[in-house]
Amino acid sequence: MKKVLTSLPAKLALAVIAGIIFGQVLSFKLMEIVVTLKHIFNQVIMFCVPLIIIGFIAPSITQLGKNASRILGVTVGSAYISSLGAAFFSVIAGFLLIPRLNIVTEVEGAKNLPELVFQLDIPQIMPVMSALTLSLLIGLAATWTKAEVITNILEEFQNIVLSIVQNIVIPILPVFIFLTFTGLSFEGIITTQLPVFIKVILIVMIGHYIWLAILYGIAGIYTGENPFAIIKNYGEAYLTAVGTMSSAATLAVALRCAKKSEPPLRDDMVNFGIPLFANIHLCGSVLTEVFFVMTVSKILYGSLPALPDMILFSVLLGVFAIGAPGVPGGTVMASLGLISGVLGFDETGIALMLTIFALQDSFGTACNVTGDGALTLILTGYVKRKEEKLSQKKQYGSEQLQ
Repeated sequence: MKKVLTSLPAKLALAVIAGIIFGQVLSFKLMEIVVTLKHIFNQVIMFCVPLIIIGFIAPSITQLGKNASRILGVTVGSAYISSLGAAFFSVIAGFLLIPRLNIVTEVEGAKNLPELVFQLDIPQIMPVMSALTLSLLIGLAATWTKAEVITNILEEFQNIVLSIVQNIVIPILPVFIFLTFTGLSFEGIITTQLPVFIKVILIVMIGHYIWLAILYGIAGIYTGENPFAIIKNYGEAYLTAVGTMSSAATLAVALRCAKKSEPPLRDDMVNFGIPLFANIHLCGSVLTEVFFVMTVSKILYGSLPALPDMILFSVLLGVFAIGAPGVPGGTVMASLGLISGVLGFDETGIALMLTIFALQDSFGTACNVTGDGALTLILTGYVKRKEEKLSQKKQYGSEQLQ
């Protein structure tokens, strides 16, 4: 019970409730302090974004390079295609469903927030796209040249950035969320939109189950195996992921569930695929984030993002997801630059995204972990086909010699 109360979702839920209450009672003068503190916390979080991108994407590429094999490209490619497919599925659902949610974009009697008491700006060390490009180039070049020193430095830098996220960014999130919801409550926005958030979370959870059905269906068709033989063993991993909100923390349970599914899964593919997919396959988190950014855009800015912007956002989000940090809300944390850069969200929009994403992050993680079984089945089918072709070639060669 104590772990539940001290978990990040519980803290965020408490921050949301406290913010809504305080926003109804604070005076205009006190709101000046709230607005100023929110701006400062936002500056700290946004400053960390390029560090998070470099600290996780570049080392992830070098780590993949160390374990490179003929099936590595298929493994990474299938994880990206799954995440990209989930993103496009969510985009379509967003354009179809969000306009039907009766979202009120203008609240009658809304108040205006006060100006900042003072403005403290903390510029990022580089733009987000520069950080992404640098990460890709350094990671690939270090792999090509087998640069052990740089690889080790990148891995140490990843640990440093993870420490910053865990010890600075994550702890200030509840405070940042509290300040944001205090402002939204003061303006009168959040009390009107709370039913919408509940509907959106339920829609996203249904979307997770639909996408898992699609993944396992594709895996079954590709391999000719019964996907139910795998998914029936994943209940324990799903519940563990809901409780931990971490694919890494669920890894041991996920491996055990996958090994119960042999056959149709192969032991070598389980040992290779499940740990790798746990770090690069985030279809549930991607599906969630895409639908949420569209909802928040409609609530705060009065319209859905343009389709070309959503396509670009989805394509890049799949890349970011592969290198996202393995912490609660890691996907949305790694993509804050995309949310602000591609979609033009301000600090209020980012705060709303962080909140509603984290409140259901456990179910997104559970979707990620359960989907790994489907991709491992695809990987197993791919390797079997390659081995059969190789066997046929050898047999044909021996017949020719005879």
